Amino acid sequence: MLSVKIDEIVQSLALIRQKKPIVLNVSNYVVMNNTANALLAIGASPIMAHSRAEMVEMVALSDALVINIGTLDEIWLARMLFAVQQANIKNKWVVLDPVGCGASIFRLQSARQIADLANKLIIRANASEIIALAGHQVTCHGLDAIHVSEDALFSGRELSLRYACSVVISGTVDCIICATGEIQLHNGARMMASVTGMGCTLSALTGAFAAVGDTTGLAATAILGVAGEIAATQSQGPGSLQVNLLDVLYHLDAADLRSYLKIS
Repeated sequence: MLSVKIDEIVQSLALIRQKKPIVLNVSNYVVMNNTANALLAIGASPIMAHSRAEMVEMVALSDALVINIGTLDEIWLARMLFAVQQANIKNKWVVLDPVGCGASIFRLQSARQIADLANKLIIRANASEIIALAGHQVTCHGLDAIHVSEDALFSGRELSLRYACSVVISGTVDCIICATGEIQLHNGARMMASVTGMGCTLSALTGAFAAVGDTTGLAATAILGVAGEIAATQSQGPGSLQVNLLDVLYHLDAADLRSYLKIS
């Protein structure tokens, strides 16, 4: 069974490089460069846009939509909701990254509005965000997670049922909750937590893989975890890790995945 999953991940990466899906990101100012470069490195084509004036055309042009609320305001929220409406019309997948949704009522309500609206949804978040989005009490430390992924499994299952969607919970152990069951991935490196936007990068990659058929979030999570683990061995700190991660994503192949991937 696990060998079949690894084969599916390998095939999904090959499809990304063959089809070069266009991923529309209505994202946040902090991570746009990181996420765009990561998408390019694996072979996808990023669009970073947020103007309502062009959103109908951009959604039509794209193969998937990623919504990231990291630098949210009222104007951006309206544009995000409009983008999701267009994705529904065009039958496109929507990846929601509810950044820091436990930190304020505005973020939480906005994330729920987006999730409620999307017809074809994948949620990618850290444990604290998943717990908050499900409606349970969390204690926040800024926008960072203070819970581990396993703490959020119950909440993730609730969200998966509520929205009929796959849920990716990022952490030291990455947890995937989807219609066919639950999967845990044990890759990555501690240093990745010292680079801003790693979770946001995973959300963007999740959009790329959804565009080629993996709507569970498994392939994106596995590939970023393995790439981060390899890149960390080549890096002296978080600065060099960012550069090395892009290089590893660019060169990552089936042999790397079969050698490094830890899946249960």
